[in-house]
Amino acid sequence: MKTLTKAESDIMRILWRLEEANVNAIIDEMPEPKPAYNTVSTIVRILEQKKFVDYKKQGRGHIYFPIVTQETYKSNSSKRLANTYFDGSFKNMVSFFVKKQDLSLEELESLLNDLKSSHND
Repeated sequence: MKTLTKAESDIMRILWRLEEANVNAIIDEMPEPKPAYNTVSTIVRILEQKKFVDYKKQGRGHIYFPIVTQETYKSNSSKRLANTYFDGSFKNMVSFFVKKQDLSLEELESLLNDLKSSHND
């Protein structure tokens, strides 16, 4: 799976939240100063080429929707991060972030409980 640039990621997060939108609706969700229509349209077309979004025609325009789920992208990104920087070890990656974020014992216990409950689902 290809990686996303910051701009592409920003637009994908909007599409994941909205589930489908035209370019104007995407722009409406973006912070000020709003980017130009042509800029967003170009990025959406790049996302289409990268096979992250598809579209359906609506009148003279297009409604875009994600074809890669946010969960799938997160999973692939975390695997790539672990493989690139932590010799493929999720344990080393998590340990690094726990140390860098200086998690309290309560936060760490909460994280472990979340992991246990999601593993049991």
